[in-house]
Amino acid sequence: MNETLHLLVVDDEVGMRLAVERALRHLTVSLPDLPNDIDFRVSQAESGEAALALIESDPPDLILLDYKLPGISGLDVLTALQARKLDTLVVMITAYASLETAVQATKSGAFDFLAKPFTPDELRATVQKITQHCMLQREASKLAEERRQIRFEFLSVLAHELKSPLAAVEGNLFILRDHMAGDAIQDYDHLVNRSILRLEGMKKLIFDLLDLTRIESGQKKRTLQEVDLCAAARQAIETHGAMAAEKGVAIAFEGPESLRMQADAGELEMIFNNLISNAVKYNKDDGKVTVALSDLGPVVAIAVRDTGIGMTQAEVARLFSEFTRIKNRKTINILGSGLGLSILKRVSHFYGGQVQVESEPDQGSTFTITLQKEPAPLLPATEHVATVVQTS
Repeated sequence: MNETLHLLVVDDEVGMRLAVERALRHLTVSLPDLPNDIDFRVSQAESGEAALALIESDPPDLILLDYKLPGISGLDVLTALQARKLDTLVVMITAYASLETAVQATKSGAFDFLAKPFTPDELRATVQKITQHCMLQREASKLAEERRQIRFEFLSVLAHELKSPLAAVEGNLFILRDHMAGDAIQDYDHLVNRSILRLEGMKKLIFDLLDLTRIESGQKKRTLQEVDLCAAARQAIETHGAMAAEKGVAIAFEGPESLRMQADAGELEMIFNNLISNAVKYNKDDGKVTVALSDLGPVVAIAVRDTGIGMTQAEVARLFSEFTRIKNRKTINILGSGLGLSILKRVSHFYGGQVQVESEPDQGSTFTITLQKEPAPLLPATEHVATVVQTS
């Protein structure tokens, strides 16, 4: 479906107004990166006063404005438009073409200048140019508004995520300061431990934010070299051994002795750390986590299975958005930044990766990621597109 722009022709010559309307009647402008073509609804005004009245009742997107008009001039109309701060682009038309007139019109707010006499092709070319500028201006405004909204939502969520742990630490400090838990120093151990846990959660949130910012901005430095995926997996399992032991969760490895690919070691560490830490955190006491690697020719598969609390399909569908954490009675005491899987998704796409999630409530979850052994060069940061497959 085409998008229609309202174009107003202001000229005291009726023949000129009709000629412009005929020339633009069937004009359609196609612009790259915009889904719809643009056509035009043409209105006419024979004087500056009539133009201002029409602009008040039916504001145009574009104006073709004669410089010399009976009554108030085209420049007077431009001045009135500037005072009203309308989002309208103006092309000044005049038979008195001169550099001085063009400069004066531009200073008064005109976008372009078209000298009489002009051909229909010259008119259409000018309208195409001003239309392109108009649409680009609108897209830029829309993008700026979207960025403001995203920034507002981001800061709101960040403030919310930091508010709770800060309040908890503050409360514990007040108890410590006022000796409200008793006189024995050991009576305060649990308060100190809970505060440390909360601070570690905030620290992880900050580090995850820094990782995500570097990835999104395209400023993350990468060093691709031959890496043993199995060694990286075993290292990550060892890193999370203490956390798993606290819950009695066993972590097993399945795979070949060695599986080599071109990769950035830090990015593989992000993938394994996020997958394994989630599999442990959302597991049941005395549960099991299995890290399985498979060689599939041009790609490798990383599958992390757990025997944890699992998720519904509605919960799986929300997993990969920033600051998204599954919150229910089973997860109420599980801390996290809500950024880990978002980071995982982006890093996996550096390798042409696909993330598949299989989950069932109270039965566990399996996250499977496929990575190309020879990853292609990175696309620009704005072109990273998510590919996530969800199955029951």
